[in-house]
Amino acid sequence: QVQLVESGGGLVQAGGSLRLSCAASGNIFTINTMGWYRQAPGKQRDLVARITSGGSTNYTESVKGRFTISRDNAKVYLQMNSLRPEDTAVYYCNADGTSALFHRYFEVWGQGTLVTVSS
Repeated sequence: QVQLVESGGGLVQAGGSLRLSCAASGNIFTINTMGWYRQAPGKQRDLVARITSGGSTNYTESVKGRFTISRDNAKVYLQMNSLRPEDTAVYYCNADGTSALFHRYFEVWGQGTLVTVSS
C-alpha cells in the first residue's frame, strides 16, 4: 500500500506565497509522475502541475509563472507565489508508479490540504 501525506496549506492574503509538500511512502518500487490537483467548491478537480521522474513539468495555464513544482525522490513540492483569491481550493497530491511487491501499477491520492487566499 502506498500513502501520500500532504502539508503546507493555510490562509494567505492575495499576493502572498505558500509552499505545499507531499511525501510518498509504503510499498513503492518506482514513482513515475507526481502532481498537484485542486478542487474549488462546486467545481471539478483539475490539474495544477505535474512532474515526471525525469523532471519534465507541465502547468495549467493560469498558474504559469507563479507556481513551481519540484521533486526530490518520493517527495513533491509546489511553491505558490503571487497567490490570487481564485487559487482558493483544496489541493491534492497525486502519484503513480509501480509497487515493490509484485510490481503492480498504482495511482494514489493524498487527503487534500486547504489553501485559502483572501482578497
